[in-house]
Amino acid sequence: MIRLGVIYGGISTESEVSEMSAKSVIENLDKEKYEIHEIYISKYGKWYEKVDDKKEEIYNLLWTLKDLDVVFPVLHGLGGEDGTIQGMLEMLQIPYVGCGVLASSVGMDKVYTKIIFKNAGLNQAPYCYIKKQDEKYKIINENFEEEELKIDKITEKLKFPMFVKPSNSGSSVGVKKATNKEELKMAIENAGQYDTKILVEQGINGKEVECAILDGKEILASTVGEIISAEEFYSFDAKYNIPESKTVIPAEITDEQIEKIRELAIRAFKAIDGKGLSRVDFFVEKETNEIFINEINTMPGFTKISMYPKLFEHVGITYSELLDKLIENAMK
Repeated sequence: MIRLGVIYGGISTESEVSEMSAKSVIENLDKEKYEIHEIYISKYGKWYEKVDDKKEEIYNLLWTLKDLDVVFPVLHGLGGEDGTIQGMLEMLQIPYVGCGVLASSVGMDKVYTKIIFKNAGLNQAPYCYIKKQDEKYKIINENFEEEELKIDKITEKLKFPMFVKPSNSGSSVGVKKATNKEELKMAIENAGQYDTKILVEQGINGKEVECAILDGKEILASTVGEIISAEEFYSFDAKYNIPESKTVIPAEITDEQIEKIRELAIRAFKAIDGKGLSRVDFFVEKETNEIFINEINTMPGFTKISMYPKLFEHVGITYSELLDKLIENAMK
């Protein structure tokens, strides 16, 4: 049997999502193929292993991890999806599911993802990069020069509505929509509670669509799914707490648009030097049908309602088969 460590929880604001994802993963793993070791990281950074339905604190993490054949880090956000745990597993020479250190860290950092996507020739919404230093906010221009933050500087470059995001956060945590200067100022201060790097993007009026990537002998792109949000945008609550939010697979766009998005998703995955899996998110503008890349998620959600497994189920790969492929590819 393969000794598989499923690591979940974590120190990020997405620890609860990680727990939901891990529960689904564990339920769908082939129990005859894997000896499953459930490893939980608390919000305070303590590590525990589930033994006889109880969580016991791990006192020698090195031994515990080295005893595994492969690790599935079902972790979202900081401390899990940002290259840190990947670096630790690399140092310990333990195979793991998902992207490596570089792809994980740049995929997590929305500002640096934007810079890489620009160099890869991927179309994206106009944006501003803001940095918080000693409770002061500065605009960082394209030459990485700092300028004092003035709201008028942003509104000269971008049109309302705008979306303000912490650079290193997922599941829409800390994201706010701004429709005027006062809301923009408040949204920047809100994002500054989560990260010192802040991204302000011009809103795109269009469909939110997603494409899943599975990397094995070749890079496979799934069909494209569409998000129908119960709220004005796909916030944390809309994703996980409001049942009216739903997904449509395949997305209600043309076959040509689906093929184009699949091609762009693979290009984005290659641009960050991706490995294993990712989910790439796009907008299709309503009036022009122009396609904009939004972001890439190197460890997408694995809950029962998550788009990543559902997209591959649609093309004939069951949840359990998908997990087998991911683990198999990690061990090669």
